Amino acid sequence: MVELVEKSSDLELGEFKSVASYQNIFTQVQVRGPAEMGVPLGRGQMAREGRPFFFRLLGIIGNAQIGPIYLGMTGALSLLFGFIAFEIIGLNMLASVKWNWVEFIRQLPWLGLQPPAPEYGLTLFPPLAQGGWWLMTGFFLTASLILWWVRTYLRARALGLGTHVAWAFASAIWLYLVLGFIRPILMGSWSEAVPFGIFPHLDWVGSFSIRYGNLFYNPFHCFSIAFLYGSTLLFAMHAATILAVSRYGGDRELEQITDRGTASERAALFWRWTMGFNATMESIHRWAWWFAVLTPLTGGIGILLTGTVVDDWHTWAVTHHYAFTE
Repeated sequence: MVELVEKSSDLELGEFKSVASYQNIFTQVQVRGPAEMGVPLGRGQMAREGRPFFFRLLGIIGNAQIGPIYLGMTGALSLLFGFIAFEIIGLNMLASVKWNWVEFIRQLPWLGLQPPAPEYGLTLFPPLAQGGWWLMTGFFLTASLILWWVRTYLRARALGLGTHVAWAFASAIWLYLVLGFIRPILMGSWSEAVPFGIFPHLDWVGSFSIRYGNLFYNPFHCFSIAFLYGSTLLFAMHAATILAVSRYGGDRELEQITDRGTASERAALFWRWTMGFNATMESIHRWAWWFAVLTPLTGGIGILLTGTVVDDWHTWAVTHHYAFTE
């Protein structure tokens, strides 16, 4: 049985009656049925945790059901390792302000955990205060991310889904590994890696660009930015289109693929009339997936080539007629 929560409103003529009101951003109609427990678990898998319940405020922006949650061994270990990395970073930042919580909160955006100095090279066990904590954090954080990737992949396979989410996540992990692991090893020093922290990270990016002749002349950086901007444009166009036809059932995209209905037809007509052609209900998601995946993928390639193959991107750009010269 489905419970439909309706909103009562006064009509202009003074007549009062109950109407089902629908809005795109703040949904005033909440359809609620029995808690969805998911497909049956396979033999030997850990049980899902928690009894599901409904939270009305979440129902305003999405599905109101919370839980159950399935972690499994990989999920549990991922959260544990991630918590350890988070604690190491936080406690080192707190120690840097002499365990003063007021200063810790005030200076938090500027606090950081730095990698080992250049003289330590690729030493695996530098002194803790000289980069050892950074290496330890990197180990636990990397293990956490990889375990979460494994969990994402296994959950998709267990549910009979495609593994698109896992491979999109892998693209982001690729950039992370290039910055903190692969490139430092190729450069022969952990000091080439990115520190943990907000402004320390941003300072590293700025000095990195200056040191290697302006990353704006790195063609792979240009690709990454183009895919980033393209991703925002594609997601905005698609999201706006679906919201615009949601009153006709456009948010039920899978149904609209096979049973076109008025929503899909109107969306297609809009883009055909304004842009000359239109994406399909399926192809737009492939475009968005590829643009999003290629953003960190090409960015990682650009970072990996910096200092290992190209020492000055501006000089490289001038030599290869990529940069403007008088």
